[in-house]
Amino acid sequence: MAEADAATEGREMRTRFAPSPTGSLHVGGARTALFSWLKAKQEGGKFVLRVEDTDTARSTRASETEVLQDLSWLGLEWDEGPIIGQDGNLGDKGPYRQSERMEQGIYGELAEKLMASGDAYRCFCTAEELDEKRAKAEAEGGNPQYDGTWRDADPAEVQKRLDAGEPHTVRFRCAEGAKVAIEDAVRGKVEWDVAATVGDFILLRSGGMPVYNFCVAVDDATMDVSTVVRAEEHLTNTVRQVLILEALGYRVPRYAHLSLVLGEDRSKLSKRHGATSVDQFRKEGFLPDAMINYLCLLGWNDGTEQDIYTREELVQAFSLSRVTKSPAVFDMKKLRWVNGQHLRALPEAQLAALITDQFRDAGVIGAAAEAEAEAVAAFSRATARMVSEKVELVNDAEALTRDALAYPLRETLAAEPKLAADLAEVAATIVAMHRSGELPDCSGDPSEYGKGFKTWSKAVGEVLGRKGKGLFMPLRVALTGRSSGPDLPAQLQLLALAPGAVSDGVVVVGLEARMAELEQVLGTLPVPDATAEIGRAACRERG
Repeated sequence: MAEADAATEGREMRTRFAPSPTGSLHVGGARTALFSWLKAKQEGGKFVLRVEDTDTARSTRASETEVLQDLSWLGLEWDEGPIIGQDGNLGDKGPYRQSERMEQGIYGELAEKLMASGDAYRCFCTAEELDEKRAKAEAEGGNPQYDGTWRDADPAEVQKRLDAGEPHTVRFRCAEGAKVAIEDAVRGKVEWDVAATVGDFILLRSGGMPVYNFCVAVDDATMDVSTVVRAEEHLTNTVRQVLILEALGYRVPRYAHLSLVLGEDRSKLSKRHGATSVDQFRKEGFLPDAMINYLCLLGWNDGTEQDIYTREELVQAFSLSRVTKSPAVFDMKKLRWVNGQHLRALPEAQLAALITDQFRDAGVIGAAAEAEAEAVAAFSRATARMVSEKVELVNDAEALTRDALAYPLRETLAAEPKLAADLAEVAATIVAMHRSGELPDCSGDPSEYGKGFKTWSKAVGEVLGRKGKGLFMPLRVALTGRSSGPDLPAQLQLLALAPGAVSDGVVVVGLEARMAELEQVLGTLPVPDATAEIGRAACRERG
C-alpha cells in the first residue's frame, strides 16, 4: 500500500538504517531496519545502511561485521552502504561509516558554513563554568540550559581567544520564540518549543568532535534520505536535527518514530526475557522469513486477521500509517508458532537441507559420515518427513530424531506400567513375524512403505481382534519403545536409513536389537495362550 509522502513530492524514496556497531543486532533494531527496508522496496526506492561508529571507545569493526551479517541473514540487503568485512562501499553517497566521513572533514566544513551564516557560534565556556551556571539555574528554579554567554560575544574577543589557542565548542544559535513541528508518520503532529526544549546546543565539542545529532542531520541530508524510520527514543533528537537541516537549507525528511518492543511482563525487552539478538534466534533454528514475518507484526497489521505473510506479501501490504503508537509485546510462543507455519510451507528438500546443517552443528552427522553424502541426504529427507508437522524450530528435529533412533522400552514400561497389559499379545506377534521375515520392508519408497505398513497393521488388528488405540498403542510401544512420538512408519524408515549417515556418538538401536530386547521383555509379561503364533500364521495367510 503506497503512501503519499516523499515519493509523490518528486523525491526518490530513500530510507536508511543507522546502527551503532557496539554489540549485536537486537529485535528492536531489526524491526526498525525491516520497516525501513519495506518502505524503500514498496516505493521502488533505495535502502541505505549507514554505520554510526563515532563512539570510538565502544565501536568495533568486528561488531559491525556481525550486525551486517545479521541483516544479510534476514534478507534485508542494502542498496548503499558498507560491504561486509571490507573497506569498500556500495553506492555513490559514501563513505557510509561516520568515522570515515569525519576524516573527510564533512562535519567541520558544514559547521563553518553555519558559523558564517550566523546560525552557529563559538563558545569558550569551560566545563567548570558550565557546571556552575547549571547549578545556579537549578538552585533558582530556572532552566538549566546554556545561558548564551558567548552567543553575542565581541568578534574581537573571539578572535583573540582563537589566536591564543583556547579550547572551545561550536553551538547552534536557536532563534528566539522558535518552534519545530513535524507530521510524524506514526504519531501525527508533534511540536516543540525550542527554547524550552534544547536551548543553544553543541554541534562540535572542544577538539572538533561532532556530536551525534549534528552527524545524523548532516548524513541524512547529504545522503538524500527522504524517510527516517527509527525508535521513539530518538523523537526528542528530532528538534535539533530539524533546526540544523533548515539552517543548512536542506529538505527535512519525513519521520516515523516506532514505539518500544516490550517483554511479556511489559518491561523493556532485554536479555532477561531470553533471546533478543538476531544471531541468537538464528542459532536456535528460526527461519529468516519467519523472523521477518513476526517482526512486522510487532506494532503493525494490515487490518485483516492474517498472521502469516511471505516477504512479497509484506512489501505489498505494509504501510507506516498502520503502525501503532502503542508499545509492541514480544511473544515468544507466537514467534515459535509463526516459525512452525513457515517450516511446514517449505519444500521437503529445503527443510532437509536446513536439518542437515543443524545436524552437522549438533554432531548428529559425524565427520565419518560426510563421505557418504547420499546416505546423509536420504536420512535428512526422512527426518524432514517425520518432523515437518511436529516441530516449530529446525533445532527441534534433533531431539525427535535421537528419540526415534533409541529404544527405551524398559524405561517406558517402568514409567507407564499399564502399557504392559496390552503389550504382550501384539509384541509376541511382532516378534514371531520378524523371525519369519514378515514385517513390512521399511527401506523402500516412503509412500509405498506407508501404505504397506497400514495394510499390515490392519491385518494384524483383524486377526487379534484389535483396533484403534488397542492396536496402535502396543504396536508403537513394541516397535519404538515409546508411547508417543512422530508417525510410526516414518520413525521406522528413519531407523533403516541411520547406518552410514549418523555419527558414532548417536545411540541407534536397530530393528534386530529391538526385537531381541522385545523378546526378552516378553518373558516378563503374561502372554495369552498361543495367540501370538496363531496371529502370525493368520497374517501370513492373508499376505
